[in-house]
Amino acid sequence: MSLWNKHAIFEKNSIILVLGVLIVISIGGLVEILPLFYLKSTIEKVEGMRPYTPLELAGRNIYVREGCYNCHSQMIRALRDEVERYGHYSLASESMYDHPFQWGSKRNGPDLARVGNKYSDEWHRRHLENPRSVVPGSIMPGYPWLAKTPLQAETIAQDMKVLAIEGVPYSDAMITNASADLKAQGTDDDAGATALVERYPKAIARAYGDKGKAITEADALIAYMQMLGTLVDFKLYDGKANLR
Repeated sequence: MSLWNKHAIFEKNSIILVLGVLIVISIGGLVEILPLFYLKSTIEKVEGMRPYTPLELAGRNIYVREGCYNCHSQMIRALRDEVERYGHYSLASESMYDHPFQWGSKRNGPDLARVGNKYSDEWHRRHLENPRSVVPGSIMPGYPWLAKTPLQAETIAQDMKVLAIEGVPYSDAMITNASADLKAQGTDDDAGATALVERYPKAIARAYGDKGKAITEADALIAYMQMLGTLVDFKLYDGKANLR
């Protein structure tokens, strides 16, 4: 039997073929998996990332509850058209505190990974109430009740405790002051804003809703969206997109 005909043993014997396939797959799997055991983390840490503030976390919970991820993704792929439209491609570290992550798999609407500070709070408020008032061709349904529903955040500290168990670096001080920080960020409470920013760098404290009124679910959702994509300064980031 010549060297070129030795493969015939695999073609004529199905058991040997299956064993050969399993061996090759096992070798390939080990080559991919074993190096991971020698890495402390597979996520590249990037300066600027922090856990969500209590108000942002409450807004994110509403975002998940309303199923926003079904129509909006939060992952910009490293493709030229996506980067030119949405901004720098998404980094793994930007989702490191998401449980679960909101990458999404379908876009009926635009990607929201870089939507933070792109529009004003009022624009978001009008968009949630009646999307076609600011985007005439929008097919998004309205969510007018969010602006009328007071935010129920009595359990936000418990939410943070659970996330801390899952690895999110919420400190005891963050959890203890959760309610105060939520109020400070969602109102014009200047006294609490300083402590808020010390615990959560780049957190923006402002009256998202009407002054003197209770924080609404719309306020929390807007606070969450206004921080998306704003924590990492990509002007200082050395990574270069390998655009195809």
